[in-house]
Amino acid sequence: MLNKYARAFFTRVLTPFAAFLLRRGVTPDAVTLIGTAGVMAGALVFFPRGEFFWGTIVITVFVFSDLVDGNMARQAGISSRWGAFLDSTLDRVADGAIFGGFALWYAGSGDNDMLCAVSIFCLASGQVVSYTKARGESIGLPVAVNGLVERAERLVISLVAAGLAGFHRTFGVPGIEILLPIALWIVAVGSAVTLGQRVVTVRRESAEADAAAEAQAGSGGATS
Repeated sequence: MLNKYARAFFTRVLTPFAAFLLRRGVTPDAVTLIGTAGVMAGALVFFPRGEFFWGTIVITVFVFSDLVDGNMARQAGISSRWGAFLDSTLDRVADGAIFGGFALWYAGSGDNDMLCAVSIFCLASGQVVSYTKARGESIGLPVAVNGLVERAERLVISLVAAGLAGFHRTFGVPGIEILLPIALWIVAVGSAVTLGQRVVTVRRESAEADAAAEAQAGSGGATS
């Protein structure tokens, strides 16, 4: 849901900026690499120290590169399999850095083994959720399900909560620091549900594909 509406809105907003970068000779791949490096820096430099507000600000600025690079490629007419592969691969790296940053905080100064484990689960489950769709598609299945919590939802829920928790730590606003643990649990449960949805969908689609292949083979043998 967030992908459908938010991406369309921000694509329109960022189109002039993408055109400006193209005129300056910047390539979509360069934007992808810089964006990922910025997200990693925001997550792994600020989050482990509990500076969630500033870390979220840095990440939010660079996360829009995910929209800018694709916009640039379309405007320049240079969309390619390599660009899609690079973008998708580095998205996984950026996501891992964000939840890895949370895990480092809770393993250190945050001193909460349970939330450290939840953060690690969010990291791992997010990677596996993406893998299930990619693997299903690679064996010829449509994997026709979006799932409860996809990448956009994971990022929005966790980063909004982190920003608010950081606002508490930075400016002393009480009562909102609990939002980050709640968000991590929501992402963890939502990712587990989404994983289950995709596994069930792939199982159903593979059974249907196998049955169709057997039926086709049987009809071919009958006519021969």
